[in-house]
Amino acid sequence: MTPGRKPVGVGIIGAGARGVYCIGEAMARLFHETGLRPTAIQSQPFEGAVEGKAHLERKLAEHDAFAEIALCETSNELINHPAVDLVLVCTPAYAHRDPAVAALRSGKKVYLDKPIAANLEDSIDIAEEEARSPGPMLMGFTRRYELPWRKAYELLQDGAIGELQMMQIRAITPYWHYFQTWHRRRAWSGGALNDKSSHHCDVFNWFAGGAKCTAVSAMGGRTRLFQPDPNAPARCSECSRECPYRSGNKPGSAPDDMHNDSKTERMATEEIYRKDNCVYLPGSDIRDHAICSLTYSNGVKASLFWAIFGPRAEDEETFELLGATGRNVLVRHTGRITLIRDYGRKTETLDFRGENFGQSHFGADDEMIRHMRQFVEGAPPVVSGSDGLSATRMVMAIHNSIDDGGRVISMAEMADIRV
Repeated sequence: MTPGRKPVGVGIIGAGARGVYCIGEAMARLFHETGLRPTAIQSQPFEGAVEGKAHLERKLAEHDAFAEIALCETSNELINHPAVDLVLVCTPAYAHRDPAVAALRSGKKVYLDKPIAANLEDSIDIAEEEARSPGPMLMGFTRRYELPWRKAYELLQDGAIGELQMMQIRAITPYWHYFQTWHRRRAWSGGALNDKSSHHCDVFNWFAGGAKCTAVSAMGGRTRLFQPDPNAPARCSECSRECPYRSGNKPGSAPDDMHNDSKTERMATEEIYRKDNCVYLPGSDIRDHAICSLTYSNGVKASLFWAIFGPRAEDEETFELLGATGRNVLVRHTGRITLIRDYGRKTETLDFRGENFGQSHFGADDEMIRHMRQFVEGAPPVVSGSDGLSATRMVMAIHNSIDDGGRVISMAEMADIRV
């Protein structure tokens, strides 16, 4: 840590994979560089906070950064704790509103994991509170911190492919765990589209360069792969069937997978807390695929081809930019960009994996934590709550279009929708 720089106390609300086993662990590893260190934790159920505290204290000790972490029974207790300078809200999306609003009102620095919330009403409440607060909060859209995506943006700004005309994201990721966790109900998550493709909508908005999304149309739904079975067991631990979708059975691994060995979550009995609900268990109402088209005020068009099933593959998520004079194709899992310039006269492959590419979210979490230090010291956030609201508003427009048979939804229709 830079001499004279004081440590920053971080309070973590939500002791799950993201808050503890991803961001919290990375903070412990990077403490001597950034000075950020977990100092308080709160979660529901409380046992998760107890387990998270013990886990993070071990990690802090491993990196010669030990500090006792306070256990808080409520989010307000954590927010007001004198050892907390930065509040991290890493609860499931359905529980974002109250702690995010309270943290913003406290005047402390606030990080909110994506998506901003599970519905538009909560999203608007959070964004409106952010607008009233002394400064914006920081949103956790990790692609904003992944080196290849930042380099793709720099190349666009430098004119490598000319003026942007079209964008496309193809995301075919084996994320059937959305049927096994709290994501399985739209009331809790806003749907898998909200959890995963709020990222993609934010990327489109970022690269559109200040232009606004004006219209959305989409087709999608639920394949036959995950049709509800009234005879399905409640959870994988109670099942002896042969099943390719068994919890923990995902082939291979990648830095975008978040691992959590929490005993508290393994022992949970309620559907909303379990991590191994059967993918065929009735009650889930989320979609598993969609094809979406988006139009921007500057004439740029964007397309999303998305599914949460399919094989593990190097090219399961790609981002393609088509400009007036060239094309740029980013493959997320390889960290490489194919750049076609000057009307096809020159093609090159650029490797932007970087030294921390193998860390969580392809190194994005390390970069985000470094930025958090700057954010605490007064730097503007890379991505704010108003950006989070824009992304979730677009996702909800996609849902509405699918519900209405692919009808083109004007974003003006979504402006005042709060539920």
